[in-house]
Amino acid sequence: QVQLVESGGGLVQPGGSLRLSCAASGSIFFINAMGWYRQAPGKQRELVAAITSDGRTNYAEPVKGRFTISRDNAKNTVYLQMNSLKPEDTAVYYCQYSDSRQFWGQGTQVTVSS
Repeated sequence: QVQLVESGGGLVQPGGSLRLSCAASGSIFFINAMGWYRQAPGKQRELVAAITSDGRTNYAEPVKGRFTISRDNAKNTVYLQMNSLKPEDTAVYYCQYSDSRQFWGQGTQVTVSS
């Protein structure tokens, strides 16, 4: 099993920034991928960004140029720096860990509103 603990969500004004963190613990394989997904009310969960253990990244088109995903392998932690936030970024953000298995965090609310 892998446990994921997310932090860093909250309320921010449009144009502001937030940084999400997700710490993984448990049975972590050396080769893995971690990422962030989000789910807005009435919508399906969607990929925001992902990063492999060797540093390859993938971003959803709506967040390219505004969000940056990074990781600290020594701490088994992945980060999502979110800049220039828009109201449409409002959602519950979920951390995911995957190797041959898949695990999810409990989610953290991000609300972008004036």
